[in-house]
Amino acid sequence: MGILEILLLAVSLAMDAFAVSVSKGVASKTVQKKDAFIYGVSFGVFQALMPVIGFFTGRLFSEYIKAVDHFIAFFLLSVIGINMIGEYFKKEEEREETSTGIKLGELLLLSVATSIDALAVGVTFAFLDIGIWFPVTVIGVVTFILSFLGVALGRKIGEKAEKYASILGGGILIFLGFKILIQHLFLGG
Repeated sequence: MGILEILLLAVSLAMDAFAVSVSKGVASKTVQKKDAFIYGVSFGVFQALMPVIGFFTGRLFSEYIKAVDHFIAFFLLSVIGINMIGEYFKKEEEREETSTGIKLGELLLLSVATSIDALAVGVTFAFLDIGIWFPVTVIGVVTFILSFLGVALGRKIGEKAEKYASILGGGILIFLGFKILIQHLFLGG
């Protein structure tokens, strides 16, 4: 697998994390560069970690994971998206109190949900006897960069549509969950 193929793979794996980062930037009134950095690190680490786990578990669990990965991603993204939409319907004071800062549990769930497909990529690397360390480094770095930029971009969008930011961000997450589910159930992958 060449560098260009690895870069393309890294970008495609990072797209869900990028979209989620944009939605988090849109939904947050107080996002700062450090928040974008934290999202970038979390998404990047999980995108790099999952292929390593997949690589070392190889064929043993691949069929089990492949059979349910889309349901897990759909569930996690939908629950978080519904919670974000629920933020819109809270009273203004409650919304301001809950929209500040990064929620660690939510960030970890999002990181897992957006990196489940990377687990299968790691299994593929094992099947194809491809070295793991260079590709996962590229995957992690690309995901970090795109997630960092996604939060910043989302904040710019959010400034223009702050009133509906929670609905938009939550809708994006739910859409991503459905997209993953439909791709796996009806389009084969």
